[in-house]
Amino acid sequence: MEWTFIERGFTAALIIGLIAPLVGAVLAVRRSSIISESLSHVTLTGISAGVLLSQTVNMVSINPLYTGFVFALAGSLIIEKLRQTYSHFQELASPIILSAGVGVSAVLMSISPSGYGEWYDYLFGSIVSVTKEDLIFISVTAGVILLIFSLYSKEIKSVSFDQEFARVSGISTSHINFIFSLLVALVISMSMKVVGVLLVGALISLPVASAMQFAKSFKQLLGWSVLFGEFAVLIGVYTSYHFNIATGGMIVVILAVIMLAAVVLRKNSMLYRLLNR
Repeated sequence: MEWTFIERGFTAALIIGLIAPLVGAVLAVRRSSIISESLSHVTLTGISAGVLLSQTVNMVSINPLYTGFVFALAGSLIIEKLRQTYSHFQELASPIILSAGVGVSAVLMSISPSGYGEWYDYLFGSIVSVTKEDLIFISVTAGVILLIFSLYSKEIKSVSFDQEFARVSGISTSHINFIFSLLVALVISMSMKVVGVLLVGALISLPVASAMQFAKSFKQLLGWSVLFGEFAVLIGVYTSYHFNIATGGMIVVILAVIMLAAVVLRKNSMLYRLLNR
């Protein structure tokens, strides 16, 4: 039975709403949330390259999801290398990659025969543009991410909370950092068709920011993050479809409202105690 475009879009969104906050929670613990923004702009460069190649080279048809992933992975490796090069100023790595990604993307978009319109769905997301191939890519990618998480959960958690202690304990921190960079690249590449590359960082970070108002442990942080992420994705996709609004933008607006509500509830001690009985 062939799925309709709305079924494909909802399924893809539910998968992304589960996976993105999980990776976002680890990024927050590592104090590295800005990396998602940097890699999303590098991913945009990959998308631009894929679209441009398909437009200008005869007999070449490339799914921009794949080129986006390749560029995101390359960007994550470059960030790790820059963090080693600027060991005393590691925070410089992300802005460098972000700026380069935006610059190259702008150049590639400007020379495209079709102008900027080709990139709208990739910039801001659209559930109606999710194809069967996209859904397969998203599903397989999510499975790979969950598998890696299950295999390296202890190591990732240890390196995230205390990298020096993890190194002394015999954990190869460089190996784990590479694996986690791969996870971030996978999340961004799988999310860009639904949320958009300019807004995927919000889906990674905002549910975690809301969850931090209630979570008392890392396990609770993961649970609350996924709950907020899925809720925002469901409402955002439904609203965007029925009112013809950009999917990614609607999801981010709902996430921002959730975060504001979480902050207000957290400050109201009575409501907070009721929610945490």
